Amino acid sequence: MAVKQDYYELLGMPRTAREEDIKKAFRKLAFQYHPDRNKDPEAEHKFREINEAYQVLSDPAKRRNYDRYGHAASEGWQEQGFDFGGLGDIFESFFGGHASGGTSSQRVPRKGDSLEVRLSLSFEEAVFGCEKEIETQRIESCPLCHGIGSKPGTNPDTCPECHGEGQIKKSQQSIFGRFTRLTTCPRCSGAGTIITNPCDQCHGKGRIKTKRKLTIKIPAGVDNGYPLQIKGEGSHGFYGGAPGDLYINLSVSPHKTFHRDGADIFYDVPINFAQAAIGDELEIPSLNGKIKLKVASGTQNGQVFRIKGKGIPRLNGRGKGDLFVRIKTVTPKHLNKEQQRLFQELARSLPQAELPEDKAERVIDG
Repeated sequence: MAVKQDYYELLGMPRTAREEDIKKAFRKLAFQYHPDRNKDPEAEHKFREINEAYQVLSDPAKRRNYDRYGHAASEGWQEQGFDFGGLGDIFESFFGGHASGGTSSQRVPRKGDSLEVRLSLSFEEAVFGCEKEIETQRIESCPLCHGIGSKPGTNPDTCPECHGEGQIKKSQQSIFGRFTRLTTCPRCSGAGTIITNPCDQCHGKGRIKTKRKLTIKIPAGVDNGYPLQIKGEGSHGFYGGAPGDLYINLSVSPHKTFHRDGADIFYDVPINFAQAAIGDELEIPSLNGKIKLKVASGTQNGQVFRIKGKGIPRLNGRGKGDLFVRIKTVTPKHLNKEQQRLFQELARSLPQAELPEDKAERVIDG
């Protein structure tokens, strides 16, 4: 692979050059190497190189990245869709419109606009999946004129200004010589035809706004931000282009009891000192009803029990998450006399808790 020449060297500019100086250098070199003026076989290649250099160095953000990363930055732009090689860019920059030989973008098939709908779900609907009916509003071809724009039985007329081409050719003198510029016809907006007998339903536009109702299936396990896309349910395309897509923006309500983290759910269960000390069997809620949880004697505050497979279905179809139950030992705030007496007896019968020796020393030392 050939090594690219430094962009600053291509334009004969130092790295500290001002924007206006870079532009002047580019215009001079572009005039010198433009293929219409320079018949040298290498001229077009040179012209493309200086055009590429100018596209980067004339843009402050691209220039900063180039100064930092060199040509690796421009390779990243090309992967993202930036085209430094097309000669059309230079005509757009200096003259507007298209160079001779271009085609009108108005008549090229284009995909329709995509739509976005916000949909609220309860926690249970998101966990177990459901079907929801939504209402959308999209642009469709007029059913009366079938997208033509004219009344049924009539046809659009050829545009008298562009003679059906959709473009107007204009010659212009520039620093590169004389060029023919193509611009979209202002009368027909590039369609090549004009509507003299507009359709009563779409008023000559060929497209109408339509409300529709759709029943969509929500898969089990979705959450906020899940990308739910329905292909082909957006607005109709232009000039035979494919329809756009429908994106569902999900908003899931939190649960009053469970906390969710991905496919796992968490639940805090309160128990008293006696249950923690001697153990107990608890009945706790889950997504599928009540289940039994055996709490062993000596269970500590904050201890977590994991119950496998009692969480939320995974979207990839590989089983379910888990249910995590955290023990919260509750200290009673109000005791009657009998309870106080029992606790006092218990306190006298239990060994006094002691700090580890190193911790005790630190407390004594202050």
